[in-house]
Amino acid sequence: MTSAQTVDFWFDPLCPWAWIASRWMLEVEKVRPVHTVFHVMSLSVLNQGRDLPEDYQAHMEHGWIGVRAAIGVEKQYGTEALRDFYTAIGTRYHLGGEPKGDIEVVRSSLNDCGFDLAIADQATTGVHDADLIASHHAGMDPVGDEVGTPVIHINGKALFGPVISPAPKGEQAGRLFDGFALVTEVDGFFELKRSRDRGPVFD
Repeated sequence: MTSAQTVDFWFDPLCPWAWIASRWMLEVEKVRPVHTVFHVMSLSVLNQGRDLPEDYQAHMEHGWIGVRAAIGVEKQYGTEALRDFYTAIGTRYHLGGEPKGDIEVVRSSLNDCGFDLAIADQATTGVHDADLIASHHAGMDPVGDEVGTPVIHINGKALFGPVISPAPKGEQAGRLFDGFALVTEVDGFFELKRSRDRGPVFD
């Protein structure tokens, strides 16, 4: 039996594009011998010290509690549990439209997974920030500071993206993954891009 290829995926629960790409990777797992390992990056960490529009700065302030809780889950329960927590909080944020930065949403997401609710209280403090920053840099340093999330590490390469809307299903998801993996064979490959003509589509 062929062992599954590990794909490392960095996300911030805030980001709708990371959420869509993560659902794509779960589809890929159904049609390719792939296992996705989720890791936490932080848009709030990434944007610290930058001159941001007031509304986006407020968005970044709301981002701390979700990533801190995610790191708390990973520390206490491991990376497979982080995968479950991301699904729980992402479903509430992106499908349910529940408020980001609200401790009760974090607490409900922990409860959905049967995890220690004290992690929500810890997420209002900086107790996990050293681990959060380390996880962030492990994902982001290899790809550079000109991108956000999602970031995927595959075949020894780090790439931003894909930015997709909506997430493809079935064999279409697998074929997109094949193409994504294929570009990593070219050491000098850096970027493909076109302007977005739609917003995030959740389905």
